Amino acid sequence: MADQNAVLTALRTVNDPELHRDIVSLNMVRELTVEDGRVAFSIVLTTPACPLRETIDTDVRAALANVPGIQAVEIDWGAEVRSTHREGGPKPVQGVRNVIAVASNKGGVGKSTVSVNLAVALARLGAKVGLLDADITGPNIPTMMGLEGGIQASGQQGLHPVEAHGVQAVSLGFVLPAGTPVVWRGPMIGSGVRQLMHDVDWGDLDYLIIDLPPGTSDASMSMAQDALIAGAVIVSTPSKVSVEDARKAVGMFDRLGVPIFGVVENMSSDIFGRGGARDAAEDLGLEFLGEIPLDAAVRQGGDDGVPVVVAQPESEIAAAFIHLAEQVAARCSVLQFAGESGGM
Repeated sequence: MADQNAVLTALRTVNDPELHRDIVSLNMVRELTVEDGRVAFSIVLTTPACPLRETIDTDVRAALANVPGIQAVEIDWGAEVRSTHREGGPKPVQGVRNVIAVASNKGGVGKSTVSVNLAVALARLGAKVGLLDADITGPNIPTMMGLEGGIQASGQQGLHPVEAHGVQAVSLGFVLPAGTPVVWRGPMIGSGVRQLMHDVDWGDLDYLIIDLPPGTSDASMSMAQDALIAGAVIVSTPSKVSVEDARKAVGMFDRLGVPIFGVVENMSSDIFGRGGARDAAEDLGLEFLGEIPLDAAVRQGGDDGVPVVVAQPESEIAAAFIHLAEQVAARCSVLQFAGESGGM
């Protein structure tokens, strides 16, 4: 007859494919009961956006099939997103477990598009997500999220998150009438980013996505120096010029001590080419997080304020963003685990 010890022994043979340790020692197995041949327990993943849940499920059921006396297996799936921790690093953003920067050294590669759809994809996968528009002089997040510019200009609460498509968004554009230019010098931009991170009440978030402006600017430096960043996602198109600038962004984050989750190729197509960002990631020893095809629906979603992940959830382009979200969440979990194990 199966008992808890036999079940736990079998489950110790199942490894998390990303963390390369067994799910029992990782404390992913909870609330185990064994009664009359029925085994029931919870598996708590490190992120609701886990890309390998089906693999873990298959491995668990295969391991338990070898235990005599088990007639039924019931698994309740959950997730607990861990917080980034780094000894001697900057202070965390209050209420935020992981800050993720989306960046490139070049404008026009679609950082805001990737930021918006990455945030919405993570939310649709079950995570609590925020989106910070750190492009102080050119805030586009309100338009792309379907939020009116200047909606908080006359309020008494000051700048605060607004929910759209399941994401808590913050942009300087919320307190500026539409079309108002922001003419700030570098130090003011750095101070503005610092205040957006630490003076806004973000509530309780698993991930805060920061849409950075192009270049090695005060915004990027202030972000890295004034907040604990889990990692950065580098966006590039396949073109040679874009890839060259992406390499500069990688160098900037290396110098600032920010881990890099990997590189995503945006606007992949016959027009702009394919594979340039993948080759650059390989040359740099970085993860390639996937390619986002060039598709008019992405532009339409940004113009309409309904991201393509929401507007066309079953489309190929939405699937590409969901895949990106899963890869980013996985890299975040892996780096957290490496840090806790002394591997960073």
